[in-house]
Amino acid sequence: MNRITILVASVSLLATAAFASAPAETAAETATTVESPAAETENHAADVTAAAAEAAAPATPEAIWDAANDAYINSEYEKAARLYESILAEGLFSMKLYYNLANAYFRNGETGKAILYYNRALVLAPNNDDVRHNLAIAESYTKDKIEEVPEFFFNSWMRTVRNTLSCSSWTFVSLALLALTLALGIVYLLSQRIAARKGGFYGMLASLLLFIVATSFAASEHHKMTDREQAVVMSGTASVKSSPDRSATDLFVLHEGTKVRIVETVEDWSEIVIADGKKGWIENGKIERI
Repeated sequence: MNRITILVASVSLLATAAFASAPAETAAETATTVESPAAETENHAADVTAAAAEAAAPATPEAIWDAANDAYINSEYEKAARLYESILAEGLFSMKLYYNLANAYFRNGETGKAILYYNRALVLAPNNDDVRHNLAIAESYTKDKIEEVPEFFFNSWMRTVRNTLSCSSWTFVSLALLALTLALGIVYLLSQRIAARKGGFYGMLASLLLFIVATSFAASEHHKMTDREQAVVMSGTASVKSSPDRSATDLFVLHEGTKVRIVETVEDWSEIVIADGKKGWIENGKIERI
């Protein structure tokens, strides 16, 4: 999507220049050109043909991105969402695309879809404050206020540290620490001075420990990116059953936008767990995986 962003900026600059020069050119043509009715008819036919050819030409992702952004600016949120979705349909995605799509859905009153795409944006950019802020606002509009099971403070702290970098960044850090570990190992093995050997040895141990931590963070972030266990309730109301059967007992009811974790899937049903630890079965059509 970096390519899309760069092209969007270029197209925006060209569009600005075109709007700046258009009025002057039109005025000049009006003052100096008087055409016959026949010439006007021919020109009109040519314009129609050109417009039809332009409409028939396939729209590029960059053009769709521009159109979606314009629609959002003009408060046409449903149209903007539809255009952003068409980019996703081409197999393209990025944090910015998910974020803009979530904003469009939220403005259009579709809280469930907004929360879904904010979470998808957060997977790609876990330390993005704008995404986290907007996600918190969207979640405040949900009906289900579920109190989470208290988490051990060390786990919470480690997750906060892990979220400061993306999967690729942690991978780069781990490789750098591995190289440092090897370099310090060489110092320890080849140095003739006792002080240098001690420094190399203890430095090697420290960098090795940091390498293990960074690698585990990278693996955790990769797992989170490929994890398909998290889902969002998309239906206005969804009954959670005691078993994967519509005639089973209703345990509780969830509403649009509530986040759940999928434990098991059986045909058209999924066993889910919510933040407070409650568990039950819900129809697959009423949730969507993040």
